[in-house]
Amino acid sequence: MCGAGPTGDASGSRALAPAGTTLQQAAAPVTAKTGYTRLRAGPGWPLRVREDLAAANSARDDRRVPCAAFIQLTDLHITDSQSPVRAEYLHPYVGTAHRPHETLGPVAADALVRRVNAVTTAPFTGLPPAFVVVTGDSTNNHEHIELSWYLAILNGATVRPCSGDPSGYEGVQVSGNARYWNPGSRLRDPYTMRGFPHLPGLLHAATRPFQSQGLRVPWYCTVGNHDTSPEGTLPAGIPGLAEFYTGSTKVIDKDEHTIRRLVAALQNPGGGIPLEQLYSGTGTFREITPDPRRRPFTPAEFVAAHLANDHTGPGPRGHGFDSSHVDGHELYYTFPVADGVTGISLDTTNLAGWADGSIGLRQYRWLEQELRRGSTTYYTADGSRVRQHTAAELFLVFSHHSSTTMGNVLADPRAPDERRVPGSELVALLHRFPNVLAWVNGHTHRNVLRPHHGPGAAQSFWEINTASHVDYPQLARSIEIVDNRDGTLSLFTTLLETVAPYTADYDDDSPATLAALYRELAYNDPHAVRARLGRKRHRNAELLLCDPRS
Repeated sequence: MCGAGPTGDASGSRALAPAGTTLQQAAAPVTAKTGYTRLRAGPGWPLRVREDLAAANSARDDRRVPCAAFIQLTDLHITDSQSPVRAEYLHPYVGTAHRPHETLGPVAADALVRRVNAVTTAPFTGLPPAFVVVTGDSTNNHEHIELSWYLAILNGATVRPCSGDPSGYEGVQVSGNARYWNPGSRLRDPYTMRGFPHLPGLLHAATRPFQSQGLRVPWYCTVGNHDTSPEGTLPAGIPGLAEFYTGSTKVIDKDEHTIRRLVAALQNPGGGIPLEQLYSGTGTFREITPDPRRRPFTPAEFVAAHLANDHTGPGPRGHGFDSSHVDGHELYYTFPVADGVTGISLDTTNLAGWADGSIGLRQYRWLEQELRRGSTTYYTADGSRVRQHTAAELFLVFSHHSSTTMGNVLADPRAPDERRVPGSELVALLHRFPNVLAWVNGHTHRNVLRPHHGPGAAQSFWEINTASHVDYPQLARSIEIVDNRDGTLSLFTTLLETVAPYTADYDDDSPATLAALYRELAYNDPHAVRARLGRKRHRNAELLLCDPRS
């Protein structure tokens, strides 16, 4: 059974417990016409059987044995939308510079946590999900206040998603500038012309305190570029940057020539960062309330916040980090997934700046040793096969960046003399160890299930890339491992939406409705890329591969 079969796009869901997942229903537009649309409950997405790496035996359901079940959250991008370092005026050319729904992110993330808590039985194995892995970019601007919101949301606490003036919102969406959607005003802006609604009380409701439910299962943190670098793209340690974060002046707009020049500079990896032009110089400005809680955090402070006793939540203490990580330098570790299955959390970030990643040579060698210790058979770099007498362990690798977004080999300031290893070399390393089942990651904000064919069938693995929570389609993913007892394993990947209703009631400002608006506005964002949802074969799938223990 361990030869690749046809790519199967047949089969019903075959799920034991599809309720609460996108197997049952998923958001759909009320109208397919261009312009603004409301959302409704649409049909669920069926399971697709992926036989790219191994053929499926039709009798496998009758003998499959559950091994593990867990849930992945990724790219929450909890955003302080009023911050002086939000260069929203760049958004015509950099869509992520401003999202019309970003102020609603914290309350919508709580709705996602509530969905995770509601999935007490994994859809195909019937196992309770044992833990959650958060694969990076949990904050957006890289501020202490965002870090506190993210940890409160996942651990359970009162969250007040407002910075600066505690009595009201001071960001671009009350500026009266027609580059943005101002929900309380009627402007001839691109959003209103597209059909965005007039919602005068939205920003007040969005910045009110709410009580997060908090995850009810342990959770682990894998770092992303927004978790280690200012704005996720700026080099660490830029002199004077903190003053812009905590200052009282916010840029609302600049002329088109300056905007284009700044965009070009920011898209030049390794080039100079024009901070003075980004956050001061000429343009339209407004005075806002300064807030020291907006100060950018260091990787060491990020770890310390996770280790704090009041952020333990459902555990484990540190959420994967321990005392060996307190300097913020080597943020990688292993953790138990299930009996016979180990998770490896990598740090693919680079403090030299730019959004994409890589790993250092020291981490590469550490990963190689961890994989070698748990493998009965592995392959050397020249292709020679090595057998050793150790217990067979299965591995799942977790990172923020995907294999295709690890080309940033600039020298990392944490180890300036160390060579950086790109994604292609990491893929080659994983091929050497048949016990690697999957590489689970985020960063791309899209759903992609990619087979990595090795030199032999047993040296292949799956890459599971999941869409973000900040951009449409705003999903999490349930992942289950099953032993088919025929020489193959199956990885079931099922997408989850928040508990928010599909249709937002514009006359209601409850947290549930705000979370519904978050999804509706994200769907209608002029910068939304519908292709991020992925074709159905990249959504709910059964991914077959050879059992390396056979």
